[in-house]
Amino acid sequence: MPRQYPIEKVRDFGIIAHIDAGKTTTSERVLFYTGVSHKIGEVHEGATVMDWMEQERERGITITSAATTCFWIPTYAKGNKELEHRFNIIDTPGHIDFTVEVKRSLRVLDGAVVVFDGVAGVEPQSETNWHYADEYKVPRICFVNKLDRTGASFDFSFNSILERLTPNAVALQIPIGLENDFEGVIDLLTMKAIRFEGEHGEHIVESEIPENLKDEAAKRRHILIEKIVERDDTLMAMYLEGKEPELDALKAVLRKATIENTLVPVLCGSALKNKGVQLMLDAVIDYLPSPMDLPPVKGIHPKTHEEIERHPKDDEPLAALAFKVATDPFVGTLTYFRVYSGTMKRGSYIANTTKDSQERVSRIVRMHANHREEVEEIYAGDLGALVGLKNTTTGDTLADPEQPIILETITFPEPVISVRIEPKTKADQEKMGVALHRLAEEDPTFRVAGDMETGETIISGMGELHLEILVDRMKREFNVEANVGRPQVAYKETIKREGEGEGKYIRQSGGRGQYGHAKIRVEPLERGAGFEFVDAVKGGAIPKEFIAPIEKGIKETMEKGILAGYPIIDLKVTLYDGSFHEVDSSEFAFKIAGSMALQEAAKQAKLMLLEPIMKVQVIVPPDFLGDVTGDISSKRGKIKAMGERGSVRLVDANIPLSEMFGYSTTLRSMTQGRGSFTMEFSHYEEMPQNVAQAVIEGKKK
Repeated sequence: MPRQYPIEKVRDFGIIAHIDAGKTTTSERVLFYTGVSHKIGEVHEGATVMDWMEQERERGITITSAATTCFWIPTYAKGNKELEHRFNIIDTPGHIDFTVEVKRSLRVLDGAVVVFDGVAGVEPQSETNWHYADEYKVPRICFVNKLDRTGASFDFSFNSILERLTPNAVALQIPIGLENDFEGVIDLLTMKAIRFEGEHGEHIVESEIPENLKDEAAKRRHILIEKIVERDDTLMAMYLEGKEPELDALKAVLRKATIENTLVPVLCGSALKNKGVQLMLDAVIDYLPSPMDLPPVKGIHPKTHEEIERHPKDDEPLAALAFKVATDPFVGTLTYFRVYSGTMKRGSYIANTTKDSQERVSRIVRMHANHREEVEEIYAGDLGALVGLKNTTTGDTLADPEQPIILETITFPEPVISVRIEPKTKADQEKMGVALHRLAEEDPTFRVAGDMETGETIISGMGELHLEILVDRMKREFNVEANVGRPQVAYKETIKREGEGEGKYIRQSGGRGQYGHAKIRVEPLERGAGFEFVDAVKGGAIPKEFIAPIEKGIKETMEKGILAGYPIIDLKVTLYDGSFHEVDSSEFAFKIAGSMALQEAAKQAKLMLLEPIMKVQVIVPPDFLGDVTGDISSKRGKIKAMGERGSVRLVDANIPLSEMFGYSTTLRSMTQGRGSFTMEFSHYEEMPQNVAQAVIEGKKK
């Protein structure tokens, strides 16, 4: 089958936002206008296409990112089929507990539409997602949604984008009316008023700008044109001579600036009221990149480690990245992938270069939310899913076996909360193991571990909601009933200062003995720096083959912890001396010597406990502000900032995670059910001595 759409006419983009900004409603409108669905699904009715899991429909939130393919002819092309584009869209969750979904989606997307709530403007999770997009250098356009809501303000939202996210945002549209009077938008480039008529806003009607908005529009257009011409010398020269550049020239420069991340176009509308979504789709075509517009993807050769580039062409060697693994009740494992170069063909063999194994491509599907279309091949720049791969997990590279490459993988945050879980019956025991293994394959921020001492299973994740939904999925999808313990915080241990330690392991028992001896120095590293091991042994005091076992012994002790059984982090260990015995030395003896040396050095270097601190934003009516701030202080919280948004007050604070369990209930009862909050992991911080002491004693009981 030849490629139906040239690669210039492909757009791979995601829709990202804070929880409840109207992301899924926007996606549903996109599916409706592009003809994928024939009726509009509503979140509040639990009938959406993109939120297809039962848990998503019940809670009205997105949990997994859904991928879909659709087609769009820009509205200004008046139905010209030659200008039709293929869209591969990923709708991502907004809730911080499912941050993994946003991160892995941004890694494989070329562009993003960031949706904002027209009342609230920039919210905490919009900032986090924006930083992820910065990290992967993803070009984006903004859509200020919900301008029909009471309290909506385009200016407030636009200014919050300028202040909190980027000074490079430029407004391409302004609204006509707000709240109940919101009628449509003014396009500042063409200087036309645009309204959306018909039952679902499918008829787009252009007219003159209303008198009362002409001055405002002219002023805004002046700012927009100046921002665009600043990015191009030719246009700048024309503009300074008093000539206005043509529309196509302005759009071309704005497109280039958006792809280079030097400008961010801002549009507006109301997805729920069917206003403005089609123009947002036009903007995706006009300003977001096709795979051709971006630099070639870089990777390394698995054997030689030299850097290789791959261009987005169908005839180049295959390079694809698996960005998500999902368990499908009908077909088994689905591995979502993005092809960067070459063509993925059914029946071919591909190499998983990350795991150094081979896989056979038996079935390829193109996804439409949870419906599938079987295809023979998928070309460069497209997204698809493979059925039944054996060893591939999130972040693995799939490549041509003859010309292997490893692409940059995806890094995920560490879990901050754990609970103990046990099966209710003997029959549930085996099924639970399978279910947890499957769920952990799907979600890299979900970890399963056994507690050696108690024989219990411990699951860890990004938050209470994250674990609650995973346990719920286990019940529904795998029919496993389980009892869940109280949430536990993932504390860490680290050292305060430098220290030295010596480990000597000598055992003599008839015949061959054991001898291992190591001297080390430890010093603290910056937060988040991890572990560093330096071999500074001079003159062969310890033979080379025993260095790795020493490091292994040290690492194992770090994982187990010394002070209270929590992992030790941010540590540099220098092995500087030791001795060995010609006959008795063994890897086992040096491993134990390494472990003993670390225990001694760590005690000298003053071990301390670290706890996860959460970034919390509380939204509260003014009458309850005093109670809420008092409560935050009682939770060892530090208030960072306070502000207003319309009739409510915002409190930004850093609070230890251990103090936040059950906070939603406390907040509701304090504010008569009117307060709400969002929370995300911020950093690890040293615990106060008295609190740490209580944790250590509690752990020993």
